[in-house]
Amino acid sequence: MYETVSSGKRYTSSHRIYIRKDGELISPFHDIPLYANEEKTIVNMVVEIPRWTNAKLEIATGEKMNPLKQDVKKGKLRFVRNCFPYKGYIWNYGALPQTWEDPTHVNPDTKAKGDNDPIDVCEIGEQIGYPGQVKQVKVLGVMALLDEGETDWKLIAIDIKDPMANAVNDIDDVKTYFPELIRATHHWFKIYKMPDGKPANHFAFDGQCKDKAYAHSVIQETHEAWQRLIQGKIPCKADTHDIDVTNITLNQSPYKAQVQLHNKLNLKTEYIDEPTRIEGKDDKWYHIKAQL
Repeated sequence: MYETVSSGKRYTSSHRIYIRKDGELISPFHDIPLYANEEKTIVNMVVEIPRWTNAKLEIATGEKMNPLKQDVKKGKLRFVRNCFPYKGYIWNYGALPQTWEDPTHVNPDTKAKGDNDPIDVCEIGEQIGYPGQVKQVKVLGVMALLDEGETDWKLIAIDIKDPMANAVNDIDDVKTYFPELIRATHHWFKIYKMPDGKPANHFAFDGQCKDKAYAHSVIQETHEAWQRLIQGKIPCKADTHDIDVTNITLNQSPYKAQVQLHNKLNLKTEYIDEPTRIEGKDDKWYHIKAQL
């Protein structure tokens, strides 16, 4: 149903991965439905970072049609370090479309505003994904990272096609069938910025992973925030947010594009071999002294 098309070379600031459906360029943020079934028990997930990889790819929320790009900090491409005993990201990492963590709203449970992004997902199935892949996943729980004073939800989910999908239905099942994974997930998020000189991250709920029911309430809250955004109920101003809300499918949105955008962007499908050395990327294991 969905395909990716890339522009520019990998591991450069100009590299972009766009999503296309039926030959038409779409926004993975706005045009892919949140829910994948009528019961609203399965959600779509856009994979940004495949498991075991380090390049910090993300949906470019401020760019037209919201392609995936590699994050840049202080003029350099961002790579997550290998914090022992982990190698890169330890799950397929991505985001839920049609969700938004509202930076103008303080969550009553975390006592912090949203981080102005779609909600993040850690998909724990055995298949290694690829950037721009759209997976249908079952949500199992959620952690609340407090990143520089902002609420940064981290959903735990599993691909519905995974062999273990029928066995895991809530967070306690993850603890049973994926022993130590929740603990490792908490530890990974706590220390992953420390090799770059930043302090350990903090969490709401004393770092506990909330259950499926709570996770779905968070999804609904962020989906409603996105609806207010895409319907123009939240003004597009620099002091509010920097989201590009262009879309091609949402009739209720004042930001729906009236012309096809594909031909206006210089896109071509390409595969670029990884260079032997990439500035900012290394394969070193960083041994971090931090309590679990």
